[in-house]
Parts: sequence; C-alpha cells; structure tokens
Amino acid sequence: MKANYHKFILKFKRPSGTSRGVMTTKETWFIILEKDGKTGIGECGILRGLSIDDRANYEAKLKWVCENIDNGLEALSNELTEWPSIFFGLEMALKSLEASNPYVLFPSDFTNGLANIPINGLVWMGTEEFMRQQIKEKIESGFDCIKLKIGALDFHTELNILKSIRKEFSVSDIELRVDANGAFAVDEALMKLKRLSDYQLHSIEQPIKPRQIEAMAQLCAQSPLPIALDEELIGVFSHAEKEQLLQTIKPQYIIVKPSLVGGYSGSQEWIDIAEDLHTKWWITSALESNIGLNAIAQWTFTLNNSMPQGLGTGGLFTNNFDSPLKVKNGTLQYDLEKNWNFNLYE
Repeated sequence: MKANYHKFILKFKRPSGTSRGVMTTKETWFIILEKDGKTGIGECGILRGLSIDDRANYEAKLKWVCENIDNGLEALSNELTEWPSIFFGLEMALKSLEASNPYVLFPSDFTNGLANIPINGLVWMGTEEFMRQQIKEKIESGFDCIKLKIGALDFHTELNILKSIRKEFSVSDIELRVDANGAFAVDEALMKLKRLSDYQLHSIEQPIKPRQIEAMAQLCAQSPLPIALDEELIGVFSHAEKEQLLQTIKPQYIIVKPSLVGGYSGSQEWIDIAEDLHTKWWITSALESNIGLNAIAQWTFTLNNSMPQGLGTGGLFTNNFDSPLKVKNGTLQYDLEKNWNFNLYE
C-alpha cells in the first residue's frame, strides 16, 4: 500500500468569529492511500488552538503514519491515541479504500438520496447587525433549529437579539441553541444562564472553559438551561476517564466531534457511555472540508439520532471541493446529480 499526505488551506467566504477569535482560513491535511488500483481519502481535521494534537511535530507524525501504513490500523492506533485528528484521517482513508466508491463510506438511504439529516443553522459572532442578518437568512432558508455563537458581544446585546427572535418566533417555531465556547467567567455563569433561560433555549454549549470540573458540575446541577459539553471532551482518552467525567459533571447533553475525539471509534465510545448514563448527544463537524463532512455525515445517519445535528459547515469556504452534499430546508442532503471534484491543486 502507498500512502501520502497533503496540506490544504480552506478559505472562509467571510471572516467567522467565535469567542476564541476570528478565522479567515483553516488548515487541514489529507491522507491518500493507493492499493490495487484503488484510492482512499481521509481528512485530518485539525483546529489550531483547540485540537489536543495541535503540536509542532504534527506533520512529522503524519509522515510517520504514511511510512508505517502497512502495519495496519490496530498497530498504528496504539501510537495515535493522543493524535485524534490523524487517527480519524487514517480511519476514514482506510474505510474509503475498502469501499466500492471512495466517497461512499456508509451506504444508506442518505447516500442514495432517499433521506436527509436535520441540521442546525449556524450563526457566527459579529456585529449585532451581522448576526441579525444571518438569523434572517437561516429562517428564510427553512431552518427550524438555529445555533448562535455568543460570548463576544455585550451580554445585554446578545439577550436583546434572542428576545427579538422569541418575539417573532415561538419555541414551537424555532429551536434556539447557543454556544459560548467557554466565554463565561465561573462567578457570573449561573446568573447568565438564568438570564438566557428566559428565552426558552434548547441548550448552551460549554458555558465556561473546560477543566473546571467541580464548577461545571455545579452549573449542570443548578442551571435552568440545559448544558452541553463540547470542548470538555477534548483530550480525555481512556474509557475510565470519559466515564468519570460524565458521571461527575452530569451534563444534559454532550456534543461529539469525531475530528477532536478520535474518529468513529472514539466518538462511539463517548456515545455509549453517555447513553448508559441517560445523557443525550448529537454530532457536530469541526470545520472540515466536504471530504471530512461527508464521512461524518454518512456515519451520523447510521446512528438514527433524530435531533438536528451540527453538520452545516460545508458552505463556509470559497475553495471547498465540489460534492453531492447540499443544505436545503434545514437539512443536509445527498444530491446524486452532483459529482465529486477532489483536486488539491486547483
């Protein structure tokens, strides 16, 4: 088997803001496998400043994987526990190589164009006017679940935005989720959660920074607004540690991002533990290209989770790869009339 890796820079159509800063580009890496005339493609979707494997020797580790590809997934996985995005890229590439079509990793009604995946519409941070414009666009395009990034504007301004949505759309019309990306200080978080709960929100993601276990557990116990763990899951590797984290914090939801928690196998472990503890969950992409988004979406469909998933990021980039994936009426669909164009050199 031959294996190579390639770096690719995705370019945002417009700057996209979170409480961690504004992004204009996003680095990603691809593993390309070749064997017996077949090709497999996997994406290593690293998020600089967030991924646990954001390290200086990232490319060196990718090179090592390609040089040792014939050792097989199990042997390589033992060396990739703390490199979740690389493991997922490898897992994806091998699945792609095995498939009759390298882009159809999990054949289903979704890939046959017969079913779709409900998703949330994502509203990025920015000026109040920009956020209101995004919300209007999402509602007009058919979304009934909207997720807003919060924590960068004045809190009163953010409350007013939510108030204006609820004035026009009831909780039965629009499901509202918010994501603070850890922006709230511990001593003010509960007060803010109480204020936010006035607007009948579905949930808030990661209100405070991760690794404040006791504080997060108290929030989950006291908050009138359901809390979803996101960044909290990053860098927790063993089954025992994952189980202890969820047993201690007792969140209402967890959000699973395969690129950040070790691909399909790492994600499934989180889901299994959560379900054992009666904790609900959904899947979210992490700004991958359409290659990674496709692999995540196809797998997500097989999980039969009816909640809106976080899989609407494919349209953010000017230089994404043409694919059958399309967003329509608040769902992710697979359009069989569209073809793939995976070209790293255009």
